[in-house]
Amino acid sequence: MTAPTAGPAATATPPTTAATFATTDPPATAPAPTDPCAAELLTRVLSALLREDVVGLRTRSTLAHRPDGDWLLLATPEGDALLLPVAEDGYQCVYAARLPLLVRESDGVELTSYDSVLGALRALAEPEDRGGFDAFAEECRQTLATLRLHAATRTRVAGLLTARHGADPARWTGLTAGLAYDTLAARLDHPVYPTARGRAGLTDAQLRAYAPEFHPRFALRWLAVPRDAVTLTGTLPEVWPSPAVLGLPELQSTHLTLPVHPLTLGAPLDEALRTTGLADSAVLVGRPHLDVVPTLSMRTVATVADPALHLKLPLATATLGLRNKRSVKPGTLVDGAVGQRLLEAVIAREPRFRDTILHADETTYAHAGHELLAVLCRLYPAGLDDSVVVPMAALLAEAPDGRPVVDHLADRFHDGDPLALLDACLTLLFDWQTTLFGYGIALESHQQNISLVLRPGSVRLLFKDNDGPRVNTERLDAVLPGPWGFDDVRTLGRGDGPVADLFATITVHLCAGAYAFGLARRGRAPLTTLLGLVRERLTEAVDRLAAEAEAGDAGAALRARVLDAPTLPVKAMVTAGTLLSKERSGAADINKHYTTGPNYLLNARDRA
Repeated sequence: MTAPTAGPAATATPPTTAATFATTDPPATAPAPTDPCAAELLTRVLSALLREDVVGLRTRSTLAHRPDGDWLLLATPEGDALLLPVAEDGYQCVYAARLPLLVRESDGVELTSYDSVLGALRALAEPEDRGGFDAFAEECRQTLATLRLHAATRTRVAGLLTARHGADPARWTGLTAGLAYDTLAARLDHPVYPTARGRAGLTDAQLRAYAPEFHPRFALRWLAVPRDAVTLTGTLPEVWPSPAVLGLPELQSTHLTLPVHPLTLGAPLDEALRTTGLADSAVLVGRPHLDVVPTLSMRTVATVADPALHLKLPLATATLGLRNKRSVKPGTLVDGAVGQRLLEAVIAREPRFRDTILHADETTYAHAGHELLAVLCRLYPAGLDDSVVVPMAALLAEAPDGRPVVDHLADRFHDGDPLALLDACLTLLFDWQTTLFGYGIALESHQQNISLVLRPGSVRLLFKDNDGPRVNTERLDAVLPGPWGFDDVRTLGRGDGPVADLFATITVHLCAGAYAFGLARRGRAPLTTLLGLVRERLTEAVDRLAAEAEAGDAGAALRARVLDAPTLPVKAMVTAGTLLSKERSGAADINKHYTTGPNYLLNARDRA
């Protein structure tokens, strides 16, 4: 597996050395947390730092067994040690944090806040890396405030969704009602990134007004830009306002309008206009126009006038790491359209997917040469009004009645059996994604970018955001020769390694493994049963691929690199996104920077 490490010391080796504590034993149990939001956040943060082997927390620790459970002991240069209570996990790391604390061995002091924990770990980091710990502490602060806000507003938002869309989430049909699922998903933690609910620099008031977890409605602002400064590809939709419609008839023939998210107004927009030399020629329209509702990604909004039209707009904030900015780089617009054409070419050669794999059209976009002066017009396919369109990210989210969304969907479509729903989804998902691997393609199609399209007796998958794939040109050129015109030079390569890594971290971990472990935690079935289902369906898809004359060796490659690999790549998102600079982490792409973890698919085979 071609997986670079997450920082200087990350390896796949779990700590296996049993040890006894040198001086002070940690307490057998931690005191009950006074703030469940803080406890939940710190537990997730500790698990992520352990998984990514931050300051050697995973590979430089020794394991100690105590009556209350397992503990990891990390020695410090001063002769002290930090103790982390852990439990066996297996999803993307052998262990996960068991309690929200670290214990200082010398005096038994419990570190129970993100500030104290990160401060203790910061002291063990290289001096040039310590600023990243300060930045991550701020990220934790913002996330904790958001978690508390979510907890305080849960009842009100649940009532809003029920009043607007109905009491049964399984009957929220059509694209407009589907936005309610985005609201639920936005209140669920990311499977990997511990502070995913935080958004850098935004206040509670801004979140309430513009974030998907509050299901707000607001109007966009508009900027009239000289036509010769705008690159436009495709045909703008009918709802697009002209300068005259926005009260600027004198600019009708010379300018084109671009939408601006209200959160991008002010200093971010002013700086973008200065950078592009448009400060004196572009005109910000004084009044808002075109009502929208935010989707799960927040920077993408659905238009109320045409629910099939979504606009992806730059935001001057960051999520999933402070370096993971929510702007829209012009090159990603090009790559999304190229990716869409490539997938259409594959489906033309694989007609069995013609009616089951759907794609949003992303070939219309405009930009003025800056990542804050851009827009993607995403158009969803017609004929979805009688279907439930639910992003995979919402399946484990809490519905207004407190049950997971997947239970409601299973009640309506699979006789109350959530495993049957997961089975149907995985069967189609693995068939499609392994077929793409045979062409040398892997997609960045995580939970947010795939929606289930459900009708009685029918499961389809709807994909969006086709930028950011990895392509093995040796395979692709043999069947669909290019050039394909991707803007990002990291997209194309020779060899299966990067493609298999993306397949494992996205399709397997986020779109399959996360549900096996998540449903097991919720008591829907034993973990062994769920992992067995994942492995069985993936094995069937790989066997089918291996039987094809054109792509037989692709099946063998997937079997070796994913199904039977001793370890699997794991995203090191905190390391690459916030803790370390690109120079220190070596991350060429912060969303595709990996460490390694256990292969739960291999374990499922052995158990079987």
